[in-house]
Parts: sequence; structure tokens; C-alpha cells
Amino acid sequence: MLQEINFKLPSSTDPAYITKRGLEILNDPWLNKGTSFSEEEREALGLRGLLPPYRADMGEQVQRVMENYWHHTDPLDKYTFLIGLADRNITLFYRVLMEHLLEMTPIMYTPTVGYACQQFGHIYRKNRGMYINLNHKGSIAEVLDNWPKDEVDIIVISDGSRILGLGDLGANGMGIPIGKLVLYVAGAGLHPSRTLPILLDVGTDNEELLNDPLYLGLTRRRVHGEEFDEIVDEFVQAATTRWPNVLIQWEDFTNDKAFPILNRYRDKVLCFNDDIQGTGAVALAGLLAAMRIRSEHLSDQRIVFCGAGSAAVGIADMICAGIADEHSMSTEEARKLVWMCDSRGLVTDTRDSGVEEHKVPYARDEAPAAELLEVVKRVKPTILIGASGHAHTFTEDVVKAMHQHCEQPIIFALSNPTTKAECTAEEAYTWTGGNAVFASGSPFSAVRYNGKVFVPGQGNNMFIFPGVGLGAVVCGAEKVTDEMFFAAAKTLAHMVTEEELRSGTIYPDLLKIRQISLAIAAAVCRLAWDQGLAQYAEPPDIRQYVRECMYHPEYRPYIAA
Repeated sequence: MLQEINFKLPSSTDPAYITKRGLEILNDPWLNKGTSFSEEEREALGLRGLLPPYRADMGEQVQRVMENYWHHTDPLDKYTFLIGLADRNITLFYRVLMEHLLEMTPIMYTPTVGYACQQFGHIYRKNRGMYINLNHKGSIAEVLDNWPKDEVDIIVISDGSRILGLGDLGANGMGIPIGKLVLYVAGAGLHPSRTLPILLDVGTDNEELLNDPLYLGLTRRRVHGEEFDEIVDEFVQAATTRWPNVLIQWEDFTNDKAFPILNRYRDKVLCFNDDIQGTGAVALAGLLAAMRIRSEHLSDQRIVFCGAGSAAVGIADMICAGIADEHSMSTEEARKLVWMCDSRGLVTDTRDSGVEEHKVPYARDEAPAAELLEVVKRVKPTILIGASGHAHTFTEDVVKAMHQHCEQPIIFALSNPTTKAECTAEEAYTWTGGNAVFASGSPFSAVRYNGKVFVPGQGNNMFIFPGVGLGAVVCGAEKVTDEMFFAAAKTLAHMVTEEELRSGTIYPDLLKIRQISLAIAAAVCRLAWDQGLAQYAEPPDIRQYVRECMYHPEYRPYIAA
């Protein structure tokens, strides 16, 4: 039986009744408004004399923040400055972030978040989120009870084992769940008080961290196998018992963990893996937009992957689903258009050592090839996708060999952070005489070549996961399906304007992220209601309902309880 619609955020115009007074309020980032408290609030809440007399509006506060922000030149210093702001005033932090989104997204997430993770124990200031470690086994439910919020809509959890392209960062990986949830709030309007970043600390195999006196995680080797599975099972049970409708996003687990975890829980609880499904959807959206530039179909393409991990397989699965949907092909037929390479070369089913389970669907029945260049010369691809985590793998020889047989090659260098990209935007445009359709995982600046300005697209997962998560939460979805990500990809591709396509970019302006997330969330909700997967009753106007559920960083008036 469908529930009445019950997902509502507190209105920014409703007064908040609070029991704290004076410095307790100013030291609480969820309540603090700094110099924006009114005279009436200062009188009622014991704030007289604790603030300068001038009452600033939020615009003036933003101006003050930005003047101080621009004093910093190092990206990591900017990151710690913004985190410090969030620790003082959550509402102002999100207003600043939303008003300077293009400038600050690379700071709060890739590429700077990677450096922040590497230095996490050295720049640690204040707790954000929760740490579950091996010592909590058998009592995770009690540990989660320590989180003070009784309403949590979304958890982003990582074990820190595969942070971006940086490898095992152990407990330092907490920067990723924190960063992802910041993007959820800024990009899709999830309420910040109803988000929870979690780091699952099962040890680390990173020698540098194990020997770092300022490392904050467990100083022991990682556990695997049954012991790992047991603690994950206990976490899922505890989290879904305390918050029955919570969405769990699995983030930055190694391939041998990511696929089994997703497959074990995807039909049991509301969850998804952004590295697999989100990356797949954003790449598919870019390719669908690129097809508009070339006036072609995905089924006409030959696609070579450099990298065969969770991101690559997630992208390939989504592309094949798109091809199958577009031309009523079977998924098996669509996979024949994909060649996948890993560190040992072309993935074939003739390998003596066998093929890892997640690569099996893409193992080719053909002669081995040890080098990417050999594969490119053999296959003559029209699309080259990098998800290897290794920089400079798209060499000049590789790109020129591709261009020799493809007038307008599509080149996606998706590895993060920027230093791990398979090639740069400038290299892709220069080596193809300005004919490449290029996208990357981390941002590259516009490139001027032969008198023309090319705007490279950024295949940023932020285009996809916030909207999918918002949609799943506000309709009370029972599970997140691949079909929802497919719908998200098509929605995103349709939002790229003709003007953007003419400049060579295949993703819309990130400044439109709220409109994008709204459209994707509405599409996800529509699919959930059509397929009977939503727990809440369907509203008359889905888009308006989703819009009303989105958080906006505005101060609320306070009244003393």
C-alpha cells in the first residue's frame, strides 16, 4: 500500500524553535547565522554583545568569505578554508558554494579532493561523518546510534581502498564521502542534515600511511574475504534498521569488492555504486551527445577501452544497454562492438591465467594484443575511452593511429584526478588537427587551436548521481535500477544545447546543475512510479513535487523555545 507523500523539508520561512542560547548557538554550524541574526533574535536568544552591532545580509557575508577565499592560492589551502567555513556555518557554506560552483567544484571534489585525501590526517580539524572500524564488529548498530540525526536520507560509504586514481588511502579516504555529499546538497538539494558520510576502516596496505605518525586510521593490514563480508553485512543491517528508507551509495571500493557488494545488495536495499553505474551513465550521456555532433548511432561505432576495472565495465555495460535499447539488439550483440584492454593488453578468453569475473562478458575470442597501439591499429576504433588510472596512455602514436581511420575521433580521458588523465585536451585536439570530440573526468581549460576555441567536456559524475539519488529518496524507491541510470543518461544528453555542441562540448553547463538534477530526479521518480517501485503516493505534478523537496541555503527565523 502506498504511503501518503511524507518527504518534506522544513520551509526556510518557518520559524525554528531552539533551546540553545548564546555561544551555544554561535558554535553550532547548523544554527549559526553569524552577523545575520536580527535584533529580535539577538534579544531572545541571548546573543546581545556577542556579535558586532551591524546586521549583515547573506550577500554581504558571501562577499566577505570570497575576499578571504581569494587570498589563498594553493588549492589545498582553499579546500581547508571552505571546510572550516562549513564547520562554522553550514548555510553560508552552501550559499557560497552554489554561487561560485564552477570555481569551487574542483576544490571540493576532483581534482583537489584527491590531494586532500592524501593529506587527510595532516589537515584534520573536526569530525565530519562516522568511522566504522573492525573493532566495532558486533556492535555497529550501537555505533550508528551515536549519530544524532534520526532522519538520514543518504549514506555515502567507502573503505578507502581505491580513491580516484590514487589507490589505497585507508581512513584518509573519508574525504570522498564528505565531498560526494557536498555535491549532493549543492547539486540536487538533498538536505545537509540528512546526509551521512561513513568510512569503513578495515585497515590499509599503504606502507606510507602505516608508517605515518599522523595517520588516523587502523594501523594494520586490510582484511578480506569472509571477515570483510561480515562487517559489510552488519553495517547494511544496522543502517537500514535505524533508517529504513536510507539510500546507500558505495564509493571507491576496489574491483574485487565493488562488484560483489553491488550484486549482493542491489535488489535487497536501496543502494548503488557510483563508480560503476554513475560513471557508466555520465559516459553514455556524453556519447549520445557526441552522436548528435556526428549524426551517427552508437550501433555504428567501434569502441576501445583502456582500463577494465569497475568504471570501465560500468561504462561498457551502460553503453551496451543504450545500443540494445536504440536498435532492439541483444546485449550480447552490443558487446561485440567493445574491445577492452587492461594492464596485460586486450582482454581475451584465451588467456592462460583466466579472466576476472567482471571482465568475462567483454573477453574477445581473438588473438591477444599486448599494447594499446596494436589494438587501435587492429580495431580502427571510432571511440577511445580511458578509465585506466594511468596518465599518458593515449600517446601521440595511439591518437594519430585512431585518427587515420576516423575523421572525427571521440576520445574520453576519464581517469581522475587531472594528473592521471590518459591525455590532455590540448594533446587530443592538436594530434587530430582539431577534429577530436574530447571529454575528461577532471576539468581542462578551453583550448585555442588554429584560430578556433574548443571547450572540452567534463564527464563529471556530478551530472548524474545527485539527481538519481534525489529522485530515489523523494519517491521512496525500493531499489535503484540500471534503467534509472539509463533514463538519467538520456535526460542529460538531451539537455546539451546546439550551441554547446558547436563548441565541441558534449555536456551542459555545470551552472545548470540544479535544473539538470531536477530533470533527472523527475525522470527517476516517473520510472519508479510507473514500475511500482515507489513507496510514496504519486503527486499530481512530479516535477513540482521534486522541486519543493529540494533544499536551498537560506536562513530561517529563530524563536526561543
